[in-house]
Amino acid sequence: MRTLKEAKIGDTVKVVKLHGEGAVKRRIMDMGITKGVEVSIRKVAPFGDPVEVTVRGYELSLRKADAEMVEVE
Repeated sequence: MRTLKEAKIGDTVKVVKLHGEGAVKRRIMDMGITKGVEVSIRKVAPFGDPVEVTVRGYELSLRKADAEMVEVE
């Protein structure tokens, strides 16, 4: 299983599954990260938190903990 956190700068990955439950999963989905969507990794902060991605045409910053919940291929 590969997560969004493990993707490298410049990678474009496809979301396979969202882990987590309740409000956390809903918040990630509300940001536009849903099954089947493509996500491009733009930047990663020096200590890995946060990760800046492009999803559905806009930039989004995700905490490392949230990026771990997104399974990608």
